[in-house]
Amino acid sequence: MDLLDVQLVPRQPEKAGSLRLEVSRSVGEDVGPTLVAINKDKNSQCAVKWAVDNLLGDKNAHCTLIHVRSHSFHHHDHGAVSKDGRPPTEAELQQFFLPYRGFCARKGIVAKEVVLHDIDVPNALVDYVVRNSICNIVVGASHHNALTRKFRPADVATSLLKSVPETCAVYVISKGKIQTSRSATGPQTPKSNGATPRNNSSQRTPLSSFLQGVPDLEDVISQGSSAGRISLDKRADFKHVLPKAHRSGSKTNSPTQSVTSVTSDKLSHGNSISGGSDFSGPLSFQSNGSDNVDFSMNSEGSINSFSSHTPSALDAEMRRLRLELKQTMDMYTSACKEALAAKEKTRDLQKWKTSEEHKLEEAKLAEEAALALADVERQKSKAATEAARMAQRLAGMETHKRKIAERKAKQEAGERRRAMDALAQNHIRYRRYTIEEIELATDYFKISNKVGEGGYGPVYRAWLDHTAVAIKVLRPDISQGQRQFQQEVEVLSCIRHPHMVLLVGACPEYGCLIYEYMENGSLEDRLFLKSNTPPIPWGVRFKIAAEIATALLFLHQTKPEPLVHRDLKPANILLDRNYVSKIADVGLARLVPPSVADAVTQYRLTAAAGTFCYIDPEYQQTGMLGVKSDIYSLGVMLLQIITAKPAMGLSHQVEEAIEKGAFAEILDPAVTDWPVEEALSYAKMALKCCELRRRDRPDLSTVILPELNRLRDLGMKNEASEVANGQDPYVSQFSTSLPPVGSTSSASQVSHS
Repeated sequence: MDLLDVQLVPRQPEKAGSLRLEVSRSVGEDVGPTLVAINKDKNSQCAVKWAVDNLLGDKNAHCTLIHVRSHSFHHHDHGAVSKDGRPPTEAELQQFFLPYRGFCARKGIVAKEVVLHDIDVPNALVDYVVRNSICNIVVGASHHNALTRKFRPADVATSLLKSVPETCAVYVISKGKIQTSRSATGPQTPKSNGATPRNNSSQRTPLSSFLQGVPDLEDVISQGSSAGRISLDKRADFKHVLPKAHRSGSKTNSPTQSVTSVTSDKLSHGNSISGGSDFSGPLSFQSNGSDNVDFSMNSEGSINSFSSHTPSALDAEMRRLRLELKQTMDMYTSACKEALAAKEKTRDLQKWKTSEEHKLEEAKLAEEAALALADVERQKSKAATEAARMAQRLAGMETHKRKIAERKAKQEAGERRRAMDALAQNHIRYRRYTIEEIELATDYFKISNKVGEGGYGPVYRAWLDHTAVAIKVLRPDISQGQRQFQQEVEVLSCIRHPHMVLLVGACPEYGCLIYEYMENGSLEDRLFLKSNTPPIPWGVRFKIAAEIATALLFLHQTKPEPLVHRDLKPANILLDRNYVSKIADVGLARLVPPSVADAVTQYRLTAAAGTFCYIDPEYQQTGMLGVKSDIYSLGVMLLQIITAKPAMGLSHQVEEAIEKGAFAEILDPAVTDWPVEEALSYAKMALKCCELRRRDRPDLSTVILPELNRLRDLGMKNEASEVANGQDPYVSQFSTSLPPVGSTSSASQVSHS
């Protein structure tokens, strides 16, 4: 490795008295002391291996392995600190150095192990390098990347590159290769307290030791030249400028050792060092015959007093100084004014800058707000466009569906018209009576044969073909009478069911309908005990409910189109002499197309028909008719069968009684032996039929009718048990004979027609 020395030789081409620094380079036979800093980092292993392979290749070479124990958290070189935080023992330190010691031994390198204790790891290493004149230091690179190095303190390698003296080479090793290095620029200062041997050719002074004193000298000279004077104590000297080792030593025969020659140019310009000072005399930097330069001030016998100057010269000098002082003060005042003006201008510029920045910020915010508003408006416009497009598409679909529905409705209307035409062409199967036959049977509509007055005309009792019949005569002033007459004739002449009233015949010319005669009148009269008739037993009531549901299911299942009654109520339920119930008055019934007969899609009518308390609420609001419109009417009528109360608000009364646990109190008190549990099950099912929404009502065939059949069977078993016990439930309650002409029971079958 090259060793750098400094040689002071005269510089001939320059001005006399100046010196020139020359660096002489000589090739050494060894690399000098080498220091390897280690810790637990993997790069420390790479640093030892690299130093052995590249710097300590010869066997029996020496190196120093150094480790700094640091308790600071600012450095990440924690070294051999134990896991529990206590200081490591001697055995643990030996274990820490063991791998490195073994590696050096295998390579034939003599390793010296050093442990330092310091908080600042880089500073400890630098101190060790300076104290022991280390020529080379090898350290492992840090694992910090560029981002973490920006926010964390400098690592050991970076600090060493900046702090280690230039006489020591620094090598930073990462993954077995040099990451960063810095070569030495000068030789190490030899450690000696005595005199150094004399060199006849030239005096060799270490560069670092020589340059250590030069800045102090230049500072002194610069202060004197700038201020024009130096105030020093008469006994002051400059022996403190250089270290003591540099002021003592052997003499040299160099002809030019005074540093005055180096700085003669600086001392000769402008005013002299002694000009205007408190003393005068030569400022000498003498050599005491040693190897180093000794700076001293000889004040004895060399200081000249001011008395040597004449008074006129002093006055002139004072006037000159006053003039210079005045000029300086003027310049200072002008500079202050300019500085104040510049400061004020700077303040104004700063205010203007702040104002402009504020305006710019406001403009940016306004622009951002405008952009955001524009974006919102654009989104709204896009959403509105999409909504309009979707609405247009839906409107098109609805138009298409409406056209299809209208076309289908036209087809169905044509089919119904053709069916009506076929019925009008005497294809209706019923017995036709002449007006003469009807007049003879009613004794020319004698008042004594009149049994009641219905909504569409009077009703007379008569005998035709040896059969008791009821004749309903249409009033000519009823606008809907002819239509209802035709509807009832069509329906009753085409269907036959044991629980539908039988149409015996008709007289189309005068609008007369002839029905079979029902001896016990309507269910409404019997429930409310009209004319003091006996109450109906609970078993018979369950039977009547099952029969009504059976007949209603028959109407809903007619082919080709379902038939909706639309006016189902107790007044339109007639009872024969054996209390067999039959549905009458189908004049308001409507044929519903099969495609709209379910509970989802309904058939729309222009006006609701039927009795108010029994009409489906959805049918009242929308005019949409379906088979479940009759389910609501059936539910209200089922509640009347067990309570014998008016239909107005009946479902609410029953529901409230169930909630309060007073259901038995709302049952018909005329019946004393109600099976409360069965009646409660019956009432809950009837309440489901009275739901406001059609989709919440149960199905007639799968839910309602099976439950009513079960209750009917329960009543028949109870009746059979009474008969087996010798009791006839009908003997004491019902009369088997026909009521006389004009009796209430006869009129009841037509009073609500």
